[in-house]
Amino acid sequence: MNIEFIEALQQIQKDKGISKDILIEALEAALISSYKRNFGTSQNVRVEIDKDKGDVHVYSQKNVVEEVEDDLLEISLEDARAINPKYEVGDIVEREVTPRNFGRIAAQTAKQVVVQRIREAERGVVFNEFINRESDIITGNVARVAKGMVYINLGKTEAILGPTEQMPNEEYNHGERIKTYIVEVKKTTKGPQIVVSRTHPGLIKRLFELEVPEIHDGVVEIKSISREAGSRTKIAVESKDPNVDPVGACVGPKGARVQTIVDELKGEKIDIIKYSKDPAEFISSALSPAKVVTADINLEEKTAKVVVPDYQLSLAIGKEGQNARLAAKLTGWKIDIKSESQAKENQE
Repeated sequence: MNIEFIEALQQIQKDKGISKDILIEALEAALISSYKRNFGTSQNVRVEIDKDKGDVHVYSQKNVVEEVEDDLLEISLEDARAINPKYEVGDIVEREVTPRNFGRIAAQTAKQVVVQRIREAERGVVFNEFINRESDIITGNVARVAKGMVYINLGKTEAILGPTEQMPNEEYNHGERIKTYIVEVKKTTKGPQIVVSRTHPGLIKRLFELEVPEIHDGVVEIKSISREAGSRTKIAVESKDPNVDPVGACVGPKGARVQTIVDELKGEKIDIIKYSKDPAEFISSALSPAKVVTADINLEEKTAKVVVPDYQLSLAIGKEGQNARLAAKLTGWKIDIKSESQAKENQE
């Protein structure tokens, strides 16, 4: 190796942000292994690279002892003092043992180490970029679909959309541009692994933050979300400004804001509910589009007995119980729904 090599390291430092000193330290450690492997020795050695000229030197290291048991690792005090009278037991004697053709081995090792370190540094940059974006939305293009997994191109890396994170009946076509929610960013031996979702309730939250300025600015707050991905979502919102209607802000002019989100979610229905601190009022709103006649609240058990008009019972419960299920999840209350006729029979 030579001065051109040092100049190359300086350029890498400038372009990739990897310290020249860190590269040299890594290279020195790798050259120790290369030396031992190529020259079949188990003796202790130290490799030193001249940071200005790029010259490589190998030094054997032996511990100074009273009685030598392993002459590859130890040297007697008598022999050590023959080299330098100042040596004492416990000191380390170094001698240069740089092989004549070690430059070629060093050059090969340097290339491998530098390439590996650049790759590691680039992976680190990608990891640091995306670890700060957990619980955020990211847009990418479908790169490929294989064995039920959807791989999304994010530019510098790929994200993985697993089977459980995919919306039912949603097809993912090559090159299609989609928004996903970053669930987790993991460090692996092959670089950062970015796990994304299309089913996570957080996707709904972030989409509303993007589309509704009042939510982004903190005037309207999302209190809770319950979702059955691909089918229906209920979202409870509250306004911190009495002059701002939270539901109207989320729906937007002529329904434009919520429609943009529905389109992104391929037609998933979204019920926007006005949050209330009064449990009876909140539960009644959560069962929308059904109209509630009465709601009897048990605060201790956190249960609610709700009565709806006879003709709206099926609407309140929903197909396969979905409306009632989502309302219960949205409010955090156990809800028992009865029609007016059923409630009357129970009273009698």
